Amino acid sequence: MKVLKFIIVLSLLIPKGIYSQSFTSYRSGNPNDLNTIPDGGICLMGGSSENDRAMKWFLQKANGGDVLVLRTSGSDGYNDYMFSELGIPLNSVETIVFHNRAASYDATIQQKVQQAEAIWLAGGDQWTYVSYWRNTPIDSLINAGIKNRNVVIGGTSAGMAVMGSYYFSAKYDTVTSEEALENPYDKRVTVDSAKFITNEILSNVITDTHYANRNRKGRQVTFLARILVDYGVKAKGIACDEQVAVCIDTKGRATVFGNHPKTENKAYFIQMNNEVGAIAPENCTPNTPLTWKSDGKPLQVYAAYGTMDGKNTFDLTDWKTGKGGAWENWHVESGRLIIQNKD
Repeated sequence: MKVLKFIIVLSLLIPKGIYSQSFTSYRSGNPNDLNTIPDGGICLMGGSSENDRAMKWFLQKANGGDVLVLRTSGSDGYNDYMFSELGIPLNSVETIVFHNRAASYDATIQQKVQQAEAIWLAGGDQWTYVSYWRNTPIDSLINAGIKNRNVVIGGTSAGMAVMGSYYFSAKYDTVTSEEALENPYDKRVTVDSAKFITNEILSNVITDTHYANRNRKGRQVTFLARILVDYGVKAKGIACDEQVAVCIDTKGRATVFGNHPKTENKAYFIQMNNEVGAIAPENCTPNTPLTWKSDGKPLQVYAAYGTMDGKNTFDLTDWKTGKGGAWENWHVESGRLIIQNKD
């Protein structure tokens, strides 16, 4: 009797998912693949609740094809939202929840990645994503889809955090701005450069999320300092506050969606100031607060509110041309981030 009860309870708990030992699959829509030609692009969301207008932008780029949601926790929360609630015609939405790295070698999942016109990386833990997907067929197939089939890709929170060619891996858990600025070589400041998700327009870019909401400006500045000191690369940064999204088309034009003026949330485009001769941090060493003054202008930042109509934009082909935002200068003195409006 106890065994029978267990079977009944288990069957009630898993009515929608297709299970294996290494993954769970949830599908909405047509079970048969539909081959369409996607429009490409990248959707970066800062976390918390999704921005509906940005998600519509992402789904429209699939041109009625198949959307694949990849995650390592949670369940089918995106299926109805994407497939029926936003009004964008799609062939299917399927969520794959990876339970371990072994799932990345499953032929069924690999086929689904190869057939998808849009791929969405849900929020979660980016170190789990790195551990499960990096140097497996999954990241290879995602990158092939971006390069060869013009697949549109997007992600929120941890899903956004792994989109740049440099990324905060969170291998040793998260780190706050105060901790990173106080010691740029804190064990938790894990700035990774190993190839993972590859988008040409995000080459030499590191992203960050939940930006103002979790006070993360200082830690991303620390990431940029570390990239310059450790790798000799003048990297750039893209960051989003919660409920803000940066949608980038294949020409490199970034549109900022959000709820302004209801909220003050923004997107940030951060770059090193090429007009400053001595750009390197004055002090970026272990167990010492970061100092990066460079005449008060080592970093130039274009900050733009996210709006419902996406009227604020930034050009990622020149990192100069923006509409609707404002420029700021950022620098660090003895572990303290200082932000000033640009003259």
